[in-house]
Amino acid sequence: MRGPHNIWRLIRTGATFERTGAMKIALEMLDVPPAVRIAARVLGWPFKWLGLKGDTTQPPVLRAITALGPAYIKFGQLMSTRPDVVGEQMAKELRVLQDSVAAFSTDIAKAEILTELGQSTDELFSSFSEPIAAASIAQVHRATIKATGQDVAVKVLRPNIERDFQKDIDAFYFAASTIEFLSPATRRLRPSAIITHFHSIVKGELDLRMESSASAEFAANTEKDAGFFVPQINWDNSAKRVMTSQWAEGIPLGDIDALKASGQDLPELGARIVQLFLRHALRDGFFHGDMHQGNLKLAPNGDLIALDFG
Repeated sequence: MRGPHNIWRLIRTGATFERTGAMKIALEMLDVPPAVRIAARVLGWPFKWLGLKGDTTQPPVLRAITALGPAYIKFGQLMSTRPDVVGEQMAKELRVLQDSVAAFSTDIAKAEILTELGQSTDELFSSFSEPIAAASIAQVHRATIKATGQDVAVKVLRPNIERDFQKDIDAFYFAASTIEFLSPATRRLRPSAIITHFHSIVKGELDLRMESSASAEFAANTEKDAGFFVPQINWDNSAKRVMTSQWAEGIPLGDIDALKASGQDLPELGARIVQLFLRHALRDGFFHGDMHQGNLKLAPNGDLIALDFG
C-alpha cells in the first residue's frame, strides 16, 4: 500500500542519511532542487538520533545505504548504472555495493533449503560450505551432491526478503511521488518510472525459478558458442527460494591482478565479451542483461563463464 503510512520509513531513511553524514553529499551530487532539499532535511535532521549508525569504516553514502538494508543496497546498485541520474562520481561510488553485503548465517540457509526442498542439507549434500558470495537478495554456498558427487553452487534467498523488499518499495513509490509533487522539474528524470522499473527487476529476482528458467534457456541458446559456458541448472534441487547449478571454477573478471597473472590478453578479452553480447542479442534476441565483471569468470581453459540470470 503506497500511502502516508510510509512517512515513518522515509523519516528513518532521512535520519540515517543525516546521522552518517550522507545527506548533504547526496543532495549536492544529485543537484536536488531547493524544495526537495528542504523536505529531505526537515524529514531527516530532527530525527537524526533515530537513524542507523552503519559501518563507520565506509564512506558516508555507502554507510547509509548498507545500514538501511537489502532494498536500499539493490536500489543503489541499480543507480550505479545510471550516471545520467546520479552523476558520474556518485555512480562510481555506488559500484562498490556489488561486493559490500554481509552474509546471513549458514544455519538459516540450511533451514530455508529444508523448507523448500523437503530434505536437509545433510541428506542432499556430502559437503556444504559457508557462504562464498553474498548479495542484497541471496547468497551462494558451494556444495557436493551426495548421490552423484557433482560440485554445485547453491543460491538461497535471504529470509523474509520478499516482505522486507515490499515495505521498502512502497516507501520508494511514496518518496518518488512526493518529489514529483514538490518539484515538477524532476519529472523529466521520471522518478516514479525508475521505481517501477526497479520493482519489476526485484519481483523477478525474488523467484529463483525465473532465474533458473532464464539460465537454462540461455545455456541452450549458447551451447555451441566456442569459448562460452553457462552452468547447467540442477532442477531436482531447485525451487522458488533455492537454485542449484553446476559449479564453475574460474577467475572473477573483477580480479584484474589475477587475470594479468594468468597471462590473459585483457583487450582481447574485452573485445570477446562485446562480440558475444552482440551475437546473443542479434542472433537469439535473448541476452545477458547484466554482463558486468561480477557476473563473469574466466575458466582455466580460457572459456568465459556467465553467471546470475536474475
